[in-house]
Amino acid sequence: MKKNTELEFSALIESNQGIIHKVCRLYTNNDEDSQDLFQEIVLQLWKSYKTFKGHSKFTTWMYRVALNTAITLFRKSSKRIETQEIDHSLYKISDDNDFSIKQEQINFLYESIKKLSEIERAIILLYLEDLPYKEISETLGITEVNARVKINRIKVKLKDIMSKNE
Repeated sequence: MKKNTELEFSALIESNQGIIHKVCRLYTNNDEDSQDLFQEIVLQLWKSYKTFKGHSKFTTWMYRVALNTAITLFRKSSKRIETQEIDHSLYKISDDNDFSIKQEQINFLYESIKKLSEIERAIILLYLEDLPYKEISETLGITEVNARVKINRIKVKLKDIMSKNE
């Protein structure tokens, strides 16, 4: 039975690992830290997998564990590095010039998002993933109305941050 659980867990992580990578990217500044955070998130997911009851979607639960782990580690970490690396293989753009422009835009967006608070980053990540407000509220443990209000406020704040840094 344990082997089936391990196989099931591995399959779920494999098919949803993009969620973990996105969380890692928002809460780290380099590949090494990102890999460490990825491993820590998977470890926390495994430790709490037996408590997943299926009352919500697996991805909703996964986001909650990943964000809580990232925020906890982020708060413990005192080091901040201003540079950020990008895995170019994640983006398939035919023209090199288009790639450079898109890369700059993506970097600018991520750097702007990193100026938000930990919880604001979590909320905007879920919003940018096109998750419905209901799922965002379930993931964060807030009401749907509260999620909508927070997202609107964060959009204004992010727009302000981006306009000041252009």
